[in-house]
Formats: sequence, structure tokens, C-alpha cells
Amino acid sequence: MTSTNGRRREAGRLRAAWALVLLAFASCAGPPPRGSYRVDGRTYTPLTRADGYVETGVASWYGSDFHGKLTSNGEVYDMYAHTCAHKLLPLGTQVRVTNLDNGRVAVARVNDRGPFVDGRVVDLSYTMANELGLVGSGVARVRVEAVAGPGGLPPPGRSLEGPFTCQVGAFTVPSRAEDLAKRLREEFSGVSIVLYDRGDAVFRRVRVGTFRSPGDAQTCLSDLRTRGFDPFLVRRD
Repeated sequence: MTSTNGRRREAGRLRAAWALVLLAFASCAGPPPRGSYRVDGRTYTPLTRADGYVETGVASWYGSDFHGKLTSNGEVYDMYAHTCAHKLLPLGTQVRVTNLDNGRVAVARVNDRGPFVDGRVVDLSYTMANELGLVGSGVARVRVEAVAGPGGLPPPGRSLEGPFTCQVGAFTVPSRAEDLAKRLREEFSGVSIVLYDRGDAVFRRVRVGTFRSPGDAQTCLSDLRTRGFDPFLVRRD
């Protein structure tokens, strides 16, 4: 099995190929169509709009090896920013990425192209990967949804509104979920336990509150952290 470091080196090699893509336009195959680009013999034609874009697939992340280098839109890559790379979405599109294994959600802006590895749909910054809980594994199955176009306005019918909730823990042992919910109910309202069947195990997700947007949930997240919990924001089922 290929190691995580090996996969990252391969992703790095292909990302370097993207940096040289303009030089490849003069190859014997001729330049790609206007607005398109070619990497490793494949031609990619970016979308002109992000309206309603949703896809499911594998996410990876890239960090210190690219920190400080130029991204595809000319910005300097900051591994601590909420950004990501996508092969087709218009640069500047904001996407909501949901880790389908743990329910974590985070929003990023597309400022780079990639990942040019078969089966991968998005390459996340370190901060995005950390918030979604995939730094250690290197990859995770995610859902990518366009929530705002390059101009910052949500595409028709899509917005950052939820509902959202603050998830505090997930357990396969029922008593542990009940104990945590009991502790939370002493100080918070709207505490619930939601079952999630992953196929190989049933998780009991302990959650607090219901919020229309990520901004509305910030006070609850802050209060939970002040009391020693480690919550994160998820879309409410």
C-alpha cells in the first residue's frame, strides 16, 4: 500500500507539472482549447459558473512543501488559510466541504488547480484538513458544494445557511454518549444524540443547538470551548 508521504510526493510531482503547464502548450499535440489547460497529457476545461455544483469523492491536503509558493490565481499559498485546489471550479469560488466520515464541515475559497491524482476531487490547505479531521489519514471521503461564486455572491438557490449544530462527541458505546449529553444539559439547551450508521459501526453523535448559519453558532462554540470541550460545526441532519 502506498504510504501517505508517498501519495503527497506524487501529488507534489503533479502539482509541479501544473506550474509548467504554459510551457507545454507548444507541444506536438498543440495548445488546449481557449480557457483550458493540460497536465500530464490530460486537458481540463474549467467551468464558467459554479451554480449548483455538488460532487462526492476523495479529498487530500497539501502543506509546508508548497507554503509561500504561487497558486494558480497568482496568490502566495498560505497553508493556514481557508483555501483549496480544484480542477474545474472557477477560481475564487467558495465551497463547503463536508467530511462524510465524521460530519465536520468547513468553507474554503478555490485559489489553485489540482489535485492531479486519479480519484481525488479537492486538495485542501492544512487548516482546512485540520478542521475536517483528515490531517493524520491524509485523505477522506467528502462532499464538495459550491456556496458562492467568484464574486462572493451565492449562486441561485444556495447559501451558507444551515441549519447547523455544534457536535461535541461521537461514540459507539451508548453510555458514553449519554454521560456526555447529561453533562452538557446542565449548562446548555438543545442537546441531542443523533445516530449515524456507518455500515461497520453505529455512532451516537452528541450535539448542541440549532443555528441558521456558521456565524450564529460562534457563541455556542466559544462557550463549549471555554468549558473544556472540543466542538466543531456540522450540518444538521
